Amino acid sequence: MTVIAWIVEGTWPACVDAARAHAQPGEGIVLLHVTDRDVPGIAHGSYAGLLGRGRPGRDPGIRVQDLGDVRAAELLDAAAGRLGRPCTRLERSGRTEREVIAAADGAGLLVLARDGDRARLGPWSLGPASRFVVDHAPCPVLLVWPEPAPGLATIPPPPPRPPHRR
Repeated sequence: MTVIAWIVEGTWPACVDAARAHAQPGEGIVLLHVTDRDVPGIAHGSYAGLLGRGRPGRDPGIRVQDLGDVRAAELLDAAAGRLGRPCTRLERSGRTEREVIAAADGAGLLVLARDGDRARLGPWSLGPASRFVVDHAPCPVLLVWPEPAPGLATIPPPPPRPPHRR
């Protein structure tokens, strides 16, 4: 069985710890980072919108992409160091949620962390990409809190029930 830990800025330590705890000795662990290529494209589009007034060679899209690649490598290095055992590092780029789903095909377990509102229990504790991954993962998913979970008192009250009709 292969355990995949989705490495995301701010929540990756919890994913690495959970992957280590759930992977049996001898099982492979993959540290997955996805770079969303829309961000450099937006920076390039802004630059292109200058309609020829920008200086050649100063397209910020290239710089944003390079910075993203460097940061991805740094995160994977830090995650591998925290894991403390052999692993595979996998860098993908594209639509984040779709790349995670594709990488998880055939895996035994996908570990991801809550990335939305972490102050209370409930569905808002997942961001859009994480919600998509949870709903469409082709393998079992382990969803972890990146810090201690909020108390049960943070669960929203149930919706009011309509009056009973006979």
